[in-house]
Amino acid sequence: MIVGLNRVVSHAGKDYHLQVEDLGFEVAVFDVRAYDGGSLLWHKRMSYADLVQRALPREEAERELRAMMDKTLHTLEAAIVKGKLT
Repeated sequence: MIVGLNRVVSHAGKDYHLQVEDLGFEVAVFDVRAYDGGSLLWHKRMSYADLVQRALPREEAERELRAMMDKTLHTLEAAIVKGKLT
């Protein structure tokens, strides 16, 4: 289980806190949230059941999950910079 990743993105004079949190391999879901000044701006729950179904060794599955989570944060950051979530 990967606890989570956090990132702060500064855009147009604001700091956005981006957060992704793994809810565990048992449910195969992670939560993605974007906060603006402590207020929830955006939230989505992402499944990674397909990764779990591949039955990879734990270490490899965690590497792939971390890559998925990181890519999701990059996509969310790009959406903020493009003005899609502000």
